[in-house]
Amino acid sequence: QVQLVESGGGLVQPGGSLRLSCAASGIISIYAMGWYRQAPGKQRELVASITSGGNTNYANSVKGRFTISRGNAKNTVYLQMNSLKPEDTAVYYCNAKSGTTRYDYWGQGTQVTVSS
Repeated sequence: QVQLVESGGGLVQPGGSLRLSCAASGIISIYAMGWYRQAPGKQRELVASITSGGNTNYANSVKGRFTISRGNAKNTVYLQMNSLKPEDTAVYYCNAKSGTTRYDYWGQGTQVTVSS
């Protein structure tokens, strides 16, 4: 069974930092992994993604503040979030795209709250 296990969410003050992690299991080949977020009343949006070849993509709202990276095991992905703003508050979802079927797998989501 495919599982994406996320960790690192929580409450942080504006200007603070958090590091999200996601470990995928049960996927033979992963083409890309990424992070999406959904705020209350908003559509789910791409935050950052990284392919197996190392190509990265970021939402304009997080460029220069967030960094996505792959672990050495290649089935893990991290999102370093710096200079956090209240508008970053959302549920963050880990995503993995199969390299064989291109099917998207999703984690359960982890809450990130930026507030004083």
